[in-house]
Amino acid sequence: MIKEKITTITDYISAFPDDVQQILEKIRSIVKNIAPQAVEGIKYGIPTFVYNGNLVHFAAYKKHIGFYPSPAGIEAFKEELKGYKISKGTVQFSLDKDIPYELIEKMVLFRVLQNTPE
Repeated sequence: MIKEKITTITDYISAFPDDVQQILEKIRSIVKNIAPQAVEGIKYGIPTFVYNGNLVHFAAYKKHIGFYPSPAGIEAFKEELKGYKISKGTVQFSLDKDIPYELIEKMVLFRVLQNTPE
């Protein structure tokens, strides 16, 4: 359980067990590679990338990784997200299954294109 106020993604990630840290770092690196212009920080207590507004958020929980690509990000990948627990703007990737990093890459790219001014 995280007790002190977390102010950086590095601090957030370091609060988890090694196996979860690896997953969170991989997601972080995906976002940084696809959206190098995005600014990272903590919003709503979880890792957030901002590029012309919120780009994506992600978080670790006891049994899953929460990935928040906005409602449009969920809607655009509804078919590929079958089999995962989803809600309006969130998808849950179970920690007892492989994390679909390629799908995360596609969702981040979609969000970058959405947030890029014309």
